[in-house]
Amino acid sequence: MRLGILSGVLIMALAAPAFAADPVEGVWQTRPDDNGNFGHVQVAPCGAQICGTLITSFNSEGKQIESPNVGRQIVWAMTPEGNGSYGGGKIWAPDRDKVYNSRMQLSGDVLTVKGCVLGGLACRGSEWVRAR
Repeated sequence: MRLGILSGVLIMALAAPAFAADPVEGVWQTRPDDNGNFGHVQVAPCGAQICGTLITSFNSEGKQIESPNVGRQIVWAMTPEGNGSYGGGKIWAPDRDKVYNSRMQLSGDVLTVKGCVLGGLACRGSEWVRAR
């Protein structure tokens, strides 16, 4: 009986890292776009990858606004690469209606998001801060 309990505890201890949340998970506040609007993006797993969905939009004065983009996935297919790096994903910029090949780098409560087109010749990036 003791061996069974001890085995169960050991299995749970070894499996805990597999069940732990990725540090990038949570709600991130974007920087203002070309129109001065910003949003909150919920970053969460989507299968083995990381995705982000716009959950709230704000105008340049910080007031919540209606947007047809709320509920839309704007980050997808990000693969954790270790040390806070994520790559191989895509990001959609609503203000320009463009999809970029994307990378992310997490450092504490700052998520640096970078997207490129044309094989990396034209890139755009910003820093998002953890919202909650």
